[in-house]
Amino acid sequence: MARRASDPARRARLTEQRRALPAGPGVYLFRDEAGKVIYVGKAKSIRSRVAGHFANPVTRGAVEMIDVADSIDFVLVGSETEALLVENGFIKQYQPQFNIRLRDDKSYPYVCISLDEEYPRVYITREKHRPGRRYFGPYSNAKRVRHTLDLLGRLFQYRTCEGAEPGRRSGSPCLDFHIDRCTAPCVGYVTKAEYRDAIDGVMAFLSGRYGEIEDALEAQMHDAAAAQEYERAARERDRLQAVRSLLERQRVTGENVGTLDVVAVTVDGDDANAQVFQVRDGSLVDRHSFYLTGVSRAEEERDATADGGVAEVVEQFALRYYASSTVPPTVLVPDEVTEHAALAAALRELRGGAVEVLTPKRGDRRRLLDMARRNSELALGQERLKAERRREQRVEALDELQRHLGLDGIPVRIECYDISHLMGTETVASMVVMEGGAPSNDHYRRFVIRDLAEGEPDDFASMNEVLRRRLAQWTRQQEKPVHEPGRDESFASLPDLIVIDGGKGQLSAGMDALQPFVERGVAVVSLAKRIEEVFVPGRRDPIVLPHDTAALQLLQRIRDEAHRFAITHHRSRRDKRLTGSVLDGLPGVGPARRKALLQHFGSPDRVVAATRAELEATPGLPGKVAREIYAQLHRTSTGG
Repeated sequence: MARRASDPARRARLTEQRRALPAGPGVYLFRDEAGKVIYVGKAKSIRSRVAGHFANPVTRGAVEMIDVADSIDFVLVGSETEALLVENGFIKQYQPQFNIRLRDDKSYPYVCISLDEEYPRVYITREKHRPGRRYFGPYSNAKRVRHTLDLLGRLFQYRTCEGAEPGRRSGSPCLDFHIDRCTAPCVGYVTKAEYRDAIDGVMAFLSGRYGEIEDALEAQMHDAAAAQEYERAARERDRLQAVRSLLERQRVTGENVGTLDVVAVTVDGDDANAQVFQVRDGSLVDRHSFYLTGVSRAEEERDATADGGVAEVVEQFALRYYASSTVPPTVLVPDEVTEHAALAAALRELRGGAVEVLTPKRGDRRRLLDMARRNSELALGQERLKAERRREQRVEALDELQRHLGLDGIPVRIECYDISHLMGTETVASMVVMEGGAPSNDHYRRFVIRDLAEGEPDDFASMNEVLRRRLAQWTRQQEKPVHEPGRDESFASLPDLIVIDGGKGQLSAGMDALQPFVERGVAVVSLAKRIEEVFVPGRRDPIVLPHDTAALQLLQRIRDEAHRFAITHHRSRRDKRLTGSVLDGLPGVGPARRKALLQHFGSPDRVVAATRAELEATPGLPGKVAREIYAQLHRTSTGG
């Protein structure tokens, strides 16, 4: 919760710290009362730049950063390049709430190649942390990524089966082999070297080395023809033609343009759109569109150039983007970026090689830059229209819900509760929150049911317990001062509407626990899954809303989200319990080796089913330990 700038002691302390800051180049960090970093910035003069924040505060929604800040730290550096790199490192480390962010950047897809496996897989993922794997991206369009992988599957015929080892239990090739989508390494139809050549081709394609791929395919075609292997020569010819056809369709410039990225940014208020055009060997191979939030105009740039902070946004976006993506030898940037040297030096550090940052004035490169800029303007405008329409739809849904349920006011804050268990084991509950008709993820909470005996399912009693604990938490939070550290704002907030997943029985259990809330004007309903009936206290017959109404769809969304959140928690606890019962106590297996086993096999069941040879092949597991594990599991499974 923000602390207001009217706090004179805190404001005086900040002013004193600001005046003591050095005038040299470096990075500064604003921290809140708990010591959490809320903003990271760089400056040629730290003192001047920080002073600008007090005159023109950075905001997030209705909250100003200066109202939250409690102290200021700084790091002096030797150059603007160092400042860029240090700033980017701190932003990645602390994820400050007032800095520019790629909106939902955790959801952007990557293409991963599992080089740590004997026969690597190529697949889409939204995580990027596993060692021994090569990642390409992030990409802004998952559908386009799947289309690219479909093409690569036809060109290079890599395996699509899951798991560290190729193949299936039947020991025969799958359908992919018979339709020329896989070379069947599972049955030895391709050597490891040949398969790795195909994977190298995939990596060359994703890296944009198209000329290299064309040359390799043409050479393989001629070699096969010279050896009178005409079927193989025909396959290589078809692959070569497919690559050339794709590149011709994407050719937008002359080949002399070469390999480069075009970065363009449009800023409007607190939002921005960044476009990245990837040009490889003169072909526009992909276009990525990223929406940025938390954009605030840099004071130095605002005063000096009135460019709306585009240069600052380009710098921060480029460093965030290229920290997890391949840096090309040339990057084109907008006219607003006048200082190219520092950005080029920072990108050289990331690439480990020469990088040129340019703003072209004419020719094909200028045409590409203008095209990227127009796309960023249109994309931001379209996003604004979509956002406004979504806002209007949420307001309409809330208004409709108030009318159908006969509520006294619009239900701005809605909480929904669900129970999840398996035969009465690992019973958990979820609380999800919507504010203004949109999910408020920071306010989601999970519960572990305490009062029931293990193996005795009772959804009514579980719901009653959860709602009693919710009420108790609200009472407890009211006793804490608003700005006290540790105060839970989710539990401290009073909902307008509580939705219970279930029918009359769950509603009755909830009403029994929530009477103090009801006396304060909180409405309580339940939503039954069978025909989506809405049960209301004091009413015998349920309310049946038409399926095309925005009100019912809103209730369904929050109910489904509560179910997802609850079942995810239940599965997590169940898996941990299963893992503990199977893997804990095995000879020589501690946390690190348990993690290695699970990463290699994917689940405890597959560890138990593994042969001794498969256990011995686990990375990081000594052969002696693997044999002891096999003996222990075999002894346990046979009852010996």
